[in-house]
Amino acid sequence: MRTVVLTMKASVIEMFLAVPQINCDVKAGKIINPEFIVKCPAGCQDPKYHVYGTDVYASYSSVCGAAVHSGVLDNSGGKILVRKVAGQSGYKGSYSNGVQSLSLPRWRESFIVLESKPKKGVTYPSALTYSSSKSPAAQAGETTKAYRRPPSPGTTAQPVTLMQLLAVTVAEATPTTLPRPSPSAASTTSSPRPQPVGHRSQEMGETDLLKPGSVLLDEGFVPKEELSTQSLEPVSLGDPNCKVDLSFLIDGSASIGKRRFRIQKQLLADVAQALDIGPAGPLMGVVQYGDNPATHFNLKTHMNSQDLKTAIEKIPQRGGLSNVGRAISFVTKNFFSKANGNRSGAPNVVVVMVDGWPTDKVEEASRLARESGINIFFITIEGAVENEKQYVVEPNFANKAVCRTNGFYSLHVQSWFGLHKTLQPLVKRVCDTDRLACSKTCLNSADIGFVIDGSSSVGTGNFRTVLQFVTNISKEFEISDTDTRIGAVQYTYEQRLEFGFDKYSSKPDILNAIKRVGYWSGGTSTGAAINFALEQLFMKSKPNKRKLMILITDGRSYDDVRIPAMAAHLKGVITYAIGVAWAAQEELEVIATHPARDHSFFVDEFDNLYQYVPRVIQNICTEFNSQPRN
Repeated sequence: MRTVVLTMKASVIEMFLAVPQINCDVKAGKIINPEFIVKCPAGCQDPKYHVYGTDVYASYSSVCGAAVHSGVLDNSGGKILVRKVAGQSGYKGSYSNGVQSLSLPRWRESFIVLESKPKKGVTYPSALTYSSSKSPAAQAGETTKAYRRPPSPGTTAQPVTLMQLLAVTVAEATPTTLPRPSPSAASTTSSPRPQPVGHRSQEMGETDLLKPGSVLLDEGFVPKEELSTQSLEPVSLGDPNCKVDLSFLIDGSASIGKRRFRIQKQLLADVAQALDIGPAGPLMGVVQYGDNPATHFNLKTHMNSQDLKTAIEKIPQRGGLSNVGRAISFVTKNFFSKANGNRSGAPNVVVVMVDGWPTDKVEEASRLARESGINIFFITIEGAVENEKQYVVEPNFANKAVCRTNGFYSLHVQSWFGLHKTLQPLVKRVCDTDRLACSKTCLNSADIGFVIDGSSSVGTGNFRTVLQFVTNISKEFEISDTDTRIGAVQYTYEQRLEFGFDKYSSKPDILNAIKRVGYWSGGTSTGAAINFALEQLFMKSKPNKRKLMILITDGRSYDDVRIPAMAAHLKGVITYAIGVAWAAQEELEVIATHPARDHSFFVDEFDNLYQYVPRVIQNICTEFNSQPRN
């Protein structure tokens, strides 16, 4: 296919320095460049500029319309970075930032939109290379003609052959690949430019391919003449029985050598094939570490096993040290984000591959990763022999890092030539979502019952302050049917179930329900309220949930609290007792779970309740994370 150049500046030199400008109706499928920066005009929010997909867009979409939909631009226009990625088997429409994107069942090529922050050392094309819709004969005739730019005032137009421009433009658009560093350059800290992503056929025109018989979900927007009848192989949506978000942390240190690095990549390719990658199943990205970590591709870059295997083959070795702890911290902070394709319903899994031993410590970085809900697996190859153990920075590093120390999360092989033997057990364990224990965190694995004092001494104004305290604590948790659930009881002499654990399954619904709780007024029977909560709330708690009771009172109870408190402890309910103003501190300590110093709090006045929200959350999480890892 021959190509034409859209943009020419006043001179060839200026052409390479400028950022190309495009119109709102330009579609990504018309542009051949795999990665480029462009400037969009104002007004691309208009619905006549069609957009297909959410976050990842079909190449039939308006580039600038997708930029507005994604939130990178507003309707006033501006510069954006566009990166081509692999086609997907489905695109979901959504309304965002004033743009209604449409759904599409399948498209050959996709793109994502990012802020226009050029990578250091990367030159982006100053003129876009466009696919032509003309016939080969017409194109052949056109490229031999001299092309004259419109003359600027006071200048004389000089003929430039379009073939000359194309030769330079194609060279400019050729993607830069990751360098293969020498050991002497291994300590560089700058991140190299990743490989171009996405799988495209030789013809990059707008005649993207659809499988015969497939129907566009939004009919009327794709002209029939633009759809090819060429058949495509069925594209797998992925194995739904293994829906995990997986990051491989591969060893690129200088000590590993080229041959062992290739063996490591072969395992990754075999894992990609065995997992059946796809949007409805597992997704996989790769981060390489040496002195510093760098992401080669994230979770949404490749949506099928074949494209992923091709990308893995192109990964070059970075060199450097073996800073595993730094790499785990990098993944915890940067990898598992929505922008990188992380899915809220899929467990996060990191598989760390280590040749020998790390050159930094991993324990603290791994603890923070586990507390973030990341399931850490370690594959260790060729550990230190006796005379090398003096050089190991952190003995027993794998057990200090993994999610559990029961052997499920650790695999060790004596030789790189035996690495292939880890394939089947690794795939089986990664897909065993019921045993991915670190997916459960202190914020998504509890049934929390609030027991609220509504006695006359509280008063209407202070009662609203108590409800705000309940709201502030609830906001910190991940709330759903399968995550943390919230219930509430109000008491005076009597008790009232405001709402149970199964009443509301989203955070907005819970927060609205708390606001609607009405002040009751009456006496203070705290013991009876604890018994009521055990029977009406916690009897319906799920077996796999941690049971937390948070009781707030402003006075001494009229009845005995010791026996009800003991009953709560025996039933596995962890009780936090929070007293305000006239509450009896010794009574709070009886109600609270042992040790009382971590579970009972006294506040001198209602307006200071908010100060204890972070401490309550911290204590809940500290207690959760201190559970044995075996």
